Amino acid sequence: MKKSQASRPPARLLLGPGPSNVHPRVLEAMAQPLLGHLDPAFLALMDETQQRLRRLFGAENHALTLPLSATGSAGMEACFANLLLPGDAAVVGVAGVFGERMCEVARRCGADVTRVDAEWGDALSAAAMGSAIARVQPRLVALVHAETSTGVLQPVEEIAATANAAGAFTVLDCVTSLGGMPLRLDAWGIDAAYSATQKCLSCPPGLSPLSFSPRAMAFVRERRRPVQSWYLDVSLLAGYYGGEARRYHHTAPVSAIYALAEGLRIVEEEGIEARAARHRQAADALLESLAPLGFEPLVSEVALRLPPLTTLRLPRLISGANNEAQLRARLLHEHGIEVGGGLGALEGKVWRIGLMGENARLEAVERLEAALHTLLTS
Repeated sequence: MKKSQASRPPARLLLGPGPSNVHPRVLEAMAQPLLGHLDPAFLALMDETQQRLRRLFGAENHALTLPLSATGSAGMEACFANLLLPGDAAVVGVAGVFGERMCEVARRCGADVTRVDAEWGDALSAAAMGSAIARVQPRLVALVHAETSTGVLQPVEEIAATANAAGAFTVLDCVTSLGGMPLRLDAWGIDAAYSATQKCLSCPPGLSPLSFSPRAMAFVRERRRPVQSWYLDVSLLAGYYGGEARRYHHTAPVSAIYALAEGLRIVEEEGIEARAARHRQAADALLESLAPLGFEPLVSEVALRLPPLTTLRLPRLISGANNEAQLRARLLHEHGIEVGGGLGALEGKVWRIGLMGENARLEAVERLEAALHTLLTS
């Protein structure tokens, strides 16, 4: 009888909006023998991982920081489900797909949602957000730090300060910024934030780093009705992830935690400032190298461009949904390079090119430039 062989996926350079390529040390960590999720050795690794996440989030004073056993979308839902009660008012900044998703999640929690819109490719107006906060007096204010659908980096300090002054909780989406640029949740006054492991951390998808402030945790513990999601209730999760005596809540994905622990060690070895500089350098090189081919940045203001994810307007010769999709397919199948198409209002009009984590390197830019030159000039 023939032995079955595991199928080997093709090698890809992942330059889309995520996942990014994984560091070899992370892959090696995932191959280590399993431990039980309550094994003291594994709990010690969990403690280390949580402490590294606190440092990376800039959330040393937060009451609870943990790697949620689910993807980034579950991290979003955890923030809203824990901090909103039915009938609460929420103000959500919408400057792309993930602001839209925040609105939908908040509505499903029973909130009365006021949205503040910005053009896709622009940042939110702090004045417009402040006006909505003053008018609505919300329980919660939410915005996306690094909007993956547009490549916009949102300045958050002024909006968060306005929300704090109004007594609202501030929720921040850090999915495409954690590990690629400095975060300062404590200094910015962020009450709850979430991210994902498959982008700038260069780990496999499946975990959502999550952080709650003391004020947010106090609200959850004192709320007059239980959190609608048992699995995402952070007061229950704290029993497993926090304190001296760990209580069973669910079976943690042990190998995924191994991967994250090693990924965070790699980030700290490089240093977040040096890592952020590497992401900026790669993004600048991308814009310079693709400009002669007719690609232009969607985000006009340099300070608002998100280094880990660049959104480019397409040259005329490849604009239109069919042509751009065909070119992306050829790039994938002929050159082994993945890039992302536009979402929502930007579908067929832009490409989203991720230079995240391990892929934020000049070699990746050079390989993409060479492949596109071949495809567009042959």
